[in-house]
Amino acid sequence: METRTIQHTVQFAGTPKEVYELIMDEELHSEITGSEATMSRDIDGEFDVFEGYCQGYNIELIEGQKIVQAWQFAEDGWPEDHYSTCTFLFEPSEDGTKMTFTQTDVPAEKYDALDSGWYQFYWDNMTDYLEGNL
Repeated sequence: METRTIQHTVQFAGTPKEVYELIMDEELHSEITGSEATMSRDIDGEFDVFEGYCQGYNIELIEGQKIVQAWQFAEDGWPEDHYSTCTFLFEPSEDGTKMTFTQTDVPAEKYDALDSGWYQFYWDNMTDYLEGNL
């Protein structure tokens, strides 16, 4: 299977800890995605978002600085036993937080949908939330 890597750099108005919490806090995650989320804060702990469409487990967590998770997507063309690795890095910046996101091992045929999906379902909503528009 051919895979690709997604890379995004996104600026957010909140602090690194606030942006980190939008991913890791179940209630905030649910609020920004509009879908129930379960999110463990333990290494090897599991998560489930979008009613089972995305699920996986935590690899590394450094509060306010770094999240590394294994993600699997329940959709046609995504191998059942395949995980991609998502790394979220949070750095303070002049305007709030610079987040660098990398997703490796994305099946090539799913690249375009996931590349735009992160903006549609996460980054845009996170921006709106932190600016008081969600």
